[in-house]
Amino acid sequence: MQNSEAMALSAAVLAVAGELTQRINDGVVARGFEGVRPAHGFAFARLAPDGATVTDLAAHLGVTKQAASQLVDEIVRKGYAERRPHPEDARARLIVLTERGWACTRAAEEAAADAVGVWVELLGEGEVRVLRDRLARIAPYGPVRPAW
Repeated sequence: MQNSEAMALSAAVLAVAGELTQRINDGVVARGFEGVRPAHGFAFARLAPDGATVTDLAAHLGVTKQAASQLVDEIVRKGYAERRPHPEDARARLIVLTERGWACTRAAEEAAADAVGVWVELLGEGEVRVLRDRLARIAPYGPVRPAW
């Protein structure tokens, strides 16, 4: 593959990822969850299903503990998560989704289905499945992180 072809492929993948992130976020907001940002969704993915500490969340997002702590403060203030005593570490707090946080997560799943539905209309269900399988083969193992 020529360098120009590699750049074109890179640009297309990045554009699709950015648009998908934005469409999911827009879908969540349209479903009544104001004040959410894509970073919240990446955090919610780590908090579900059993919660996480700020340190766990920072590692998941690839940010400092201070940045993760600020994000937690924000989602707690907005009612999407709450702090609880950690069941195994008295020094730590466990951050868990509230019912509002779970509802927001379900709205994100619906918005993702809507966004991918556009791809199905354009490419067909079979091609979208092939695309999913091919991307899964090359996707790195580990958390899905925002591109800071």
